[in-house]
Amino acid sequence: MALLTPNWNARSAILLVDDDPFLAYARKATLERRFRAVERVADAAQAFILLQDRAFTSRLALVVVALCQPGFSGPAFVRELTDRLPGTPVLVLGAPGEIAPDYRGEQVRFLPRRASSEDLLEGVWQMIFGIHARVA
Repeated sequence: MALLTPNWNARSAILLVDDDPFLAYARKATLERRFRAVERVADAAQAFILLQDRAFTSRLALVVVALCQPGFSGPAFVRELTDRLPGTPVLVLGAPGEIAPDYRGEQVRFLPRRASSEDLLEGVWQMIFGIHARVA
């Protein structure tokens, strides 16, 4: 199946912030089935370093957060992220014990950690395009 490349008004990048190497590999591969520009970083610090690059942030359509290791993560990281990038949607793949009310924000959506690949693609599609995807 061909990669999806709709006109995104130049916002074509997805940032995956994922601290689990195995799951990050699988999630990135899943996202790349539908989207061309998926960049993965392993923690909050790497995310904030990348987000200082204006060329990257000018292309940023969505941030997917999947952090479960100790450190700067979870709701505190998402709050800081949304403060730095107002208007940029953030899809959170919750860590064990987290629930949707832990995350607030108009542009923030929560999926439980056990969400399937199809759930991930559907959530990303809805947040970027505002419509339901047909995931094959």
